[in-house]
Amino acid sequence: MVTVGLMVRVEAKPGMESEVESFLRDALPLAEEEPDTVAWFATRLGQSTFGIFDVFPDDEGRRTHLAGPIAEALSERTDDLLAEPPTIEHLDVLAHKLPG
Repeated sequence: MVTVGLMVRVEAKPGMESEVESFLRDALPLAEEEPDTVAWFATRLGQSTFGIFDVFPDDEGRRTHLAGPIAEALSERTDDLLAEPPTIEHLDVLAHKLPG
């Protein structure tokens, strides 16, 4: 069961699009290690716009994720990769369909 989520939008600096894409692809193993990250998606929304969508069973799982290795790594690389700080939206999940 999931009740909350995050929608994170990031805008790559000009010329850094492939590096942002690689960063997001490389973050998957970190998400897989987080027991409360039920589902995690890295997306490309446009030429230089990317997103992360993930869901959690509760607020504690979401807080843990926000303090975890993906957020830390993104924070460390923000100045190098991103045109502006990430936009982070907290979501309440109203309904879902997950495998299993």
